[in-house]
Amino acid sequence: MTSQPQRPAFGTLLTSHMAVATYRDGGWSQSEIKPVEPLPISPAAHMLHYASTCFEGFKAFRRDDGSVHIFRMDRHILRLQQSARQLVLPQPDAAQVGEMVRAVIKSCRDAVPEAPGALYLRPIIFGTTANIGAATTPATEAMMVVLASPVWDYFASGPKPLRILVDDQNTRSAEHMGMVKTGGNYAAALAPIMNARAKYKADQVLFCPGGQVQETGAANFMLIREGELLTRSLDSTFLHGVTRDSLLTLGRDMGYTVSERKFDVLEMLDWVRTGEAALSGTAAVLAGVGTLIYAGTEHRVATGHVGPVTSSLRAKLIAVQQGELPDRHGWLERV
Repeated sequence: MTSQPQRPAFGTLLTSHMAVATYRDGGWSQSEIKPVEPLPISPAAHMLHYASTCFEGFKAFRRDDGSVHIFRMDRHILRLQQSARQLVLPQPDAAQVGEMVRAVIKSCRDAVPEAPGALYLRPIIFGTTANIGAATTPATEAMMVVLASPVWDYFASGPKPLRILVDDQNTRSAEHMGMVKTGGNYAAALAPIMNARAKYKADQVLFCPGGQVQETGAANFMLIREGELLTRSLDSTFLHGVTRDSLLTLGRDMGYTVSERKFDVLEMLDWVRTGEAALSGTAAVLAGVGTLIYAGTEHRVATGHVGPVTSSLRAKLIAVQQGELPDRHGWLERV
């Protein structure tokens, strides 16, 4: 019996080329395809001092016939534009971002893995104005880069039920910045996550400021049971996940009752006595929760394993992404 080859960790392998555009004198330059290499930026760049940076992450999938299809790029570009506006960065034209993504895919088409792999696309915008005194002024110069990374099934060794620490004291980010996909939000959540790993062997922290369930440090949170999905209603305090939206849409297609509203920790703990809980995001799609740790007590989520409804919903979305089920909502664009 031969063992499976060891795959690179998610996001550690890049393709040979990237797309680059610069913003100067009030406009974006024509983008270029360049080899992946260090970028020429000043040590006084606005991004390095004042965190003027935002990004997106989404996937393209190769089918058996060799065709490549991008999943919900239009929605991700809209969110990138929104993040740029919130950070007062130059907002890119949606058409240009799309052209850059397609150009990168075409330049490294052979690197797009077959299922269950995918090509992970990472557009990023950051301020390059060389001025360490610009703490109260936005960047007037910027760079936009599109990277690509071949990735494989997040659960290559099988899905693992996650251990989640419930934190009802702290927030993941400033209330008006939660919906922005910026590195600062992830950095702010990193110390609580590391502390939770060290103290409780937790995989993530679920932030529930004031007892109201919000999101984890890197993913949206859902409560799931047969015929029903519950998640926090959208507001500025947390990221408006595209995977979240896709799963809720599929749930409605399946006849599920989908509720988007505020709910507290006590309701969540009552739900998971028999129901399921999961984290949603581009990388893992839908990751089942097996244990919630709250106020020093461990609460098993149903059986403590990844739930059957979670597994079924995850498999359905992946089947749509990979072309095994019909794309009823026009989510996929062939490149």
